[in-house]
Amino acid sequence: MRPEARQQRMQLVINAAEHVFTHKGIEKTTMQDIANQANIGVATVFRFFPKKEKLVVAVATQTLEAVLQSFQSIATMPLSCIQKIGLLFDNFISLLEQKDSSSVKLLENFESYAAQFTEPLEDIGLFNSVYRQISSVFSSIIQQGIQDGSVRPDLPIEKTLTTIMNTFGILARKLSLQKNILVVEPDLNPEEQLAILKHILLSYLSNKDA
Repeated sequence: MRPEARQQRMQLVINAAEHVFTHKGIEKTTMQDIANQANIGVATVFRFFPKKEKLVVAVATQTLEAVLQSFQSIATMPLSCIQKIGLLFDNFISLLEQKDSSSVKLLENFESYAAQFTEPLEDIGLFNSVYRQISSVFSSIIQQGIQDGSVRPDLPIEKTLTTIMNTFGILARKLSLQKNILVVEPDLNPEEQLAILKHILLSYLSNKDA
């Protein structure tokens, strides 16, 4: 099989697995389910991914790569650090616009699945590599904040921005999942909650003297 054809077939398996994992859950999904979704023989699935956990990591890594692309796109924009932080907030808020919150559900499911193993998942280094790239991109935004004066200079900028971004991201993911569970409308809808929090945090971070 030519390298291009092999890569296309492997991508077919990964895409099929992503669909089944999202709708059935990683734990309950079998390799046969994935083969059925891809409309190929289960032996072909095993040829590319001899173990289910290798396929799980491949799907999670692909999902995380989309996050990396968003961070890279924002990081290269000709904007101040504080403006980029605002766009990163907006990127998290956009999770609420996804009808099925598929990427959020998948990453949450992946974390739960991986936590069951006493040893790191096989190929987890691929996932961790993308995660480190995201951290590196965010670090470049932090360094810009230290230099361009758009963030309050009296704050420990690196620790503050990291804490705020992690907290905002966790809340956005939780609200994104919650909106698909709640039967009754919440007193304050998720979009408004995140918009208010975004305003509070940007006001806190902004250097008023800049």
